[in-house]
Amino acid sequence: MAASDGTVIIGGGLAAAHAVQTLREHGYPRSITVIADEAMAPYERPPLSKDFLQGKQEAEAAIVHPADWYAEHDVTLLLGEHAASIDRAGHTVALASGTEIPYGQLLLATGADARRLHLQGADLPGVLTLRRIGDAENLKTVFAAGGRLVVVGAGWIGLEVAASAKQAGMDVTVVAPSSTPLGSVLGEEIGAHFADLHSSHGVHLRLGLQVTAILEADGRAAGVETSDGEVPADVVLLAVGATPAVELAEAAGLATDNGVLVDAALRTSDPDILAAGDVANAENTELGRLRVEHWDNAIRQGQLAAKTILGHTDRYDWQPYFFTDQFDLGMEYVGHAGPEAQTVIRGDLEEGEFIAFWVEDGVLTAAMNVNIWDVNDTLRALLGRAVEVERLADEDVPLDQL
Repeated sequence: MAASDGTVIIGGGLAAAHAVQTLREHGYPRSITVIADEAMAPYERPPLSKDFLQGKQEAEAAIVHPADWYAEHDVTLLLGEHAASIDRAGHTVALASGTEIPYGQLLLATGADARRLHLQGADLPGVLTLRRIGDAENLKTVFAAGGRLVVVGAGWIGLEVAASAKQAGMDVTVVAPSSTPLGSVLGEEIGAHFADLHSSHGVHLRLGLQVTAILEADGRAAGVETSDGEVPADVVLLAVGATPAVELAEAAGLATDNGVLVDAALRTSDPDILAAGDVANAENTELGRLRVEHWDNAIRQGQLAAKTILGHTDRYDWQPYFFTDQFDLGMEYVGHAGPEAQTVIRGDLEEGEFIAFWVEDGVLTAAMNVNIWDVNDTLRALLGRAVEVERLADEDVPLDQL
């Protein structure tokens, strides 16, 4: 690696922002260039489905560092620029504008794109997705106009937008093939709790249904056709997951499989190229290979990628963490539970304040605190321990004594 060739980062999200910050905080002396294809400085995405949509936060509040921060830290920030290709042999990134940028180390923080459905009518005006700030601005306009919204998908984004839309006064229907929301992540019992939450706030749930087409009227989306009839709407949101943005990596010949394959230090099959955040399918030293699409992971992996570039020996060894806010429910989840895990409840589901534990072969693998705060670090410390189910459920046993 030539001494003059520093680090180039492709991406405009949390992983990119925290990689830059960590490099400079640790005295990285070489050049840093960030290539982001959006016009806004690298920002975090959780507010897009919650506070920004609800009018509680302006778009600028999601920016990790203002644009002048990059200049103050001797970082070249290229906004609205698209990285078109990577020349691994020549150690350069070609921009769509024709410029070539040399690198010594390259970090791919390209994130993920909203998954589209290959259905009749899926490209009609009025069919939206949510992944970027522009998508959120479109949805905010929809909220202001009011009317009927159909959300296709009952995952995190779908439910968060459904809650935000209902609070904005829209008539909201969630359509999904699963029998309960979030069942594949949280299991049937906790999934049913989220279903009750939404139903109690007036969201219509049409579960166990396949969407077979987008209805059309006057050249726009007019609802969805399902395996059990039509659901009319003025706007349709497709919230059916995300696909890692691996096109650059694949074109460059890097190993990919549900993301860019990286080791526990986040290096790809090319030792001079790393990947972090939503695009990285990484080897976790405790849990095996994971691709995690959450805020906490993007921050931590951005920091880890920087430390790898700096020559540190840190590894991807932490448990996944995520959070959500829907209506009057706020929760934090830590760990990684399999589909066969036993769910144990401490507290009262009906009261809406409880802790859920997931146990596999007698070992605690995940935990979630719902409307109970300042306990997540304690729950994290319990993961991997063999704990009796009865003690987990017993509120008289303090968490720090499990």
